[in-house]
This record gives sequence, C-alpha cells and structure tokens, in this order.
Amino acid sequence: MTGHIGRREFITLLGGAAAWPLATRAQQLVDKFPKIGFLQGVQNENVVAFIQALQAAGYTDGQNVRIETRIYGTMLDRLGELARELADLQCSAIVAAAPYAIRAATGATSTIPIVGIDLESDPVASGWAKSLSRPGGNLTGLFLDIPELGGKLIELLREAVPTLSRLGVLWDATIGAVQFRATEAAARDAQIELHSLPIQRAGDLDSVFNRAVSERVEGMVILSSPLINGERLHIAELALKKRLPTISLFNEFPKSGALMAYGPNLPDMYRRAAIYVDRVLKGAKASDLPIERPSRFELEINLKTAKSLGLEVPPTLLARADEVIE
Repeated sequence: MTGHIGRREFITLLGGAAAWPLATRAQQLVDKFPKIGFLQGVQNENVVAFIQALQAAGYTDGQNVRIETRIYGTMLDRLGELARELADLQCSAIVAAAPYAIRAATGATSTIPIVGIDLESDPVASGWAKSLSRPGGNLTGLFLDIPELGGKLIELLREAVPTLSRLGVLWDATIGAVQFRATEAAARDAQIELHSLPIQRAGDLDSVFNRAVSERVEGMVILSSPLINGERLHIAELALKKRLPTISLFNEFPKSGALMAYGPNLPDMYRRAAIYVDRVLKGAKASDLPIERPSRFELEINLKTAKSLGLEVPPTLLARADEVIE
C-alpha cells in the first residue's frame, strides 16, 4: 500500500495541516499582548494576591496579557541577568519585589515603568525617586519606609512580656541596616538592653538562636527582609524550641507559630501593585504616580503559642488585635 493513503488518514493529516497556521496565529497574537514582567523571590500567597487582583482588573495571562515571571530565590547574583531579560522582552511594566529586585530592575532599564514593593528601603534616599508624591523617573509603587516601626514592635512585645529587659533583634545584614539602627535607638530610649542578631543567609539562623539563648535574651523583635519572611516556619520553630516570645512585621509569622506580628498586610500591597500596573497599561506614567506607603497596620497574636511559652497576654492587648489565633 506504499504511496496509497486512506481517507481517514488523509482527513487526519489535513486537520493537522490546518492546525499549524492556527497555532502560529495564536502564538503571534499572544506575542502582541502587553507583557508584564514580575521579578519575585518565591512563589507564595503574595503572588496569588497579585495575579487575582490583575484578573479583577480585567487581565488574564495568555488571553490579553503575558505575565513574564522570573523567580530568583536565593540566586541574588542572577538578578541583574533576569532583570535584563525582562527589559529585552520590552515589557510594558516590571513589578520588582524587594530591594535587590528593584536595584536590578532600575539598573536594567531607565524607560520601562517599574512598580516596586519594598518594606526595607527609602525610595528617595536610595535614588530611585525624586519625591514620594512625584517620583519623576521610571519607578513608583509601594514602600513601607518606616524604620521607626521597630520601636512600635518593642512596645507591643513589652506589653506581652512586661518583665522584658534583654531584647534580641533578628535582622538581615544585607539590607536591614536602616531598620536596625532605628530599632536600636528605640531600645535605648526604652532602656532595654539590645542584642544584635544579624544574619546574611538561612544557614545563620540556628547559630543566631543559640547565641540569643546564651546571651539570655528574653524576647525577640524580627525585622523585615525577603530572606526572613521566606524562613518564617524555621524561625517560628526555633523560637518555640528556645522558648522565645517574638514579634515580626510580617502578619504570616503568627500563622506559622510565632507569637505576634504588627505590620502591613503584604498580600494587600501586592494587590495594590496590580492596580499600579493597570494604570500604567492604560497610559499613566510612573513618574506621575505617587509612591504609596501602607496606612493600615494589623496586630495578630497566636494565643496557642503564648500558652506554650507560659505567657498570659493582657486582655487590653488582645482587645486591640485584628486576629487572635487559638
């Protein structure tokens, strides 16, 4: 039967041949969609919040936009290369989460609008913006930029542990110096003995907690960084094991087993970032979009952890909590 083709086979082949130009056209269509670059450390609940907010604003990946995600994890040395990839793709906007990602994105392009999400940096002092109200360059977004929040964390932890006199401060030495200095000043004003517990990588955590115990630390303030947030389960586990009451800026910490958190709602910041992207795609310039700072802070307390630490959380503190985990 060589050289002879059956009717069924002919129809199958014909269908396949017809599908080729259709597939090519579909790909060409996707290629013409606006591209949104997303430079993010890990896949987590914040990424979900961002994608859902984009969908709520009318953007679905593969249907009317292309989301080009680059997850950098612990490969900070590759960030420059990943940011240049997004710039070379001529993205309509790049969302950069965390100081390192923002540094990489601003280094890769001075024209593509960048929406930053950052809990550690002052965007003006960092040279990324001329002012919060009129950034003036290609970067806008959401910045916490309240290093003195460390003082509030000390105050709240002291309410939960009234006898607190020796305080450990866990911080990321690669990006957290401004936060740490402000927290150090607040501890001095509160006449609390502060013990600096810097880390640079996840592998430093066990030795830092051992040092906290040997220095007879009675409680710990955990400052913010993507590294610290990514290690929250390990940190909460170590804090329980070493019987250390902790407070963090990240509201996910008490859900992971730590005692308390007081800070902005991070998924909300990612949802707001999606609104910035929507405005950019509709023609707004990053230089004209004011940089936002979170205005609402949430207090969360894990009562189960408090009981296992032998702490009686004052009713006045519980009454102010946005969420109590029992």
